[in-house]
Amino acid sequence: MRLFSALPVPEAAADALRARLAECAATDAEGLRWTAPEGWHITLGFYGEDEPEARTAWLARRLDGLQAPVLRLAGAGVFPGVLWAGVIVESGQLAPLADAVRPTGERRRFRAHVTVARGGPRAGLEELASDLAGHRGPAWEPAEVLLLRSDRGPAGPVYTPVSRFGLGRALR
Repeated sequence: MRLFSALPVPEAAADALRARLAECAATDAEGLRWTAPEGWHITLGFYGEDEPEARTAWLARRLDGLQAPVLRLAGAGVFPGVLWAGVIVESGQLAPLADAVRPTGERRRFRAHVTVARGGPRAGLEELASDLAGHRGPAWEPAEVLLLRSDRGPAGPVYTPVSRFGLGRALR
């Protein structure tokens, strides 16, 4: 099954981002497909087709003793065909957490973000990113890392938790 690890976005942060998105001008642009807020997450590592039991054991070893940073959704940007909300670290560090769970040999630079919409050239992603640039949601401290299974559904990807891993409290 297709697996990846992620930090879930809590309800308060999702609600604040959803409210900000509702104020944006181009939310009904042609070809724009919104991701479901209940599925918003910060991807830490992609594992592709993998065995859940083996990946669960590997993650448990890698996450043991790691501290949770304090995070905030702030700003926005675009990747080709993707609108994302930015993630900033208020205290602690996110990089050691991401480095611990990324697959060996991963060469892409880690960029913490939450995918909020996908679309083609006429979807207005750049305009939406500009509208979201000033967003600054509430801060939160992730309590857990999720190992998620990704399946394709008729309305887009469906994410199902396979395992949960608690994180230590942030040092303030």
